[in-house]
Amino acid sequence: HIPSGRKGIRTRPTPSGDFSHQLNLNDLLDAAIWSLPNDAYALMLLVEHDLYEDEEDEFVCGRAYGGSRVAVISTARYHPMLDQHQGIEREHAWPASHCERYLQKCCDEAESVSGRKKKRTAKNTKFEQALDLSSPNQKVATPLQAAVLAHSTLPSLDSSPSPEILSGLWLGRVCRTASHELGHCVGIGHCVYYACSMQGSASIIEDARHPPYLCPVDLAKVLGATRADVKERYEALLSFCEQRKDVHLFAGYGAWIRGRLEQMESNQERLEGTKDHP
Repeated sequence: HIPSGRKGIRTRPTPSGDFSHQLNLNDLLDAAIWSLPNDAYALMLLVEHDLYEDEEDEFVCGRAYGGSRVAVISTARYHPMLDQHQGIEREHAWPASHCERYLQKCCDEAESVSGRKKKRTAKNTKFEQALDLSSPNQKVATPLQAAVLAHSTLPSLDSSPSPEILSGLWLGRVCRTASHELGHCVGIGHCVYYACSMQGSASIIEDARHPPYLCPVDLAKVLGATRADVKERYEALLSFCEQRKDVHLFAGYGAWIRGRLEQMESNQERLEGTKDHP
């Protein structure tokens, strides 16, 4: 049952002038709570308008009231036409945020700001080399390496991308934010353990570097809340990604999932072999 009637939504002019106006996020969340059907597990409201939460905010992309089972997502700021203005790095969005050259660039910039030069260790060098897939002979040994390679085989996101590529870029961003907010709706807070889709984000620039997958801690929480089978879950996600394999994020995520499924199968075979030979 959905109640009838109206709920008012406050608006204001957009401070930066990127859009004509913004909608108030708190009013939208209140409206979502008010209209949440009694038998619904959660409700997500997807809006094209720019949003603000408090008067001090310039904008906000979304929010969830986990305990109330509602979330609101704005697609406005994810439009690729705003990338240059907002300083968003297209070419090195996840999984390319893990490529060796980009990691080194980020480290150099951080060291330049801090005024301290970090000593490069053999461990750091080995890790960076493992993620450098510029060589055609580089061995792909991990799901993350497979994701980076899948991303790198697609056309550049910076060099005259087609409308289809830009549309896919927008879709990937929206899906990643939607999955994050839905995570809150099943009771998960911001992740502080690993690189994870449930990490908190301080900016829209940082959003682009976050992975689409759950870490082991939050994956266990989702499986416990939904009683889903981990393999079936990965296979369903892989099917979705394979239908959109021309999209950089989904190509990388699909490759990562295939790598994880292979790891799970290998671990299972090793476990069964141990049982057979005590």
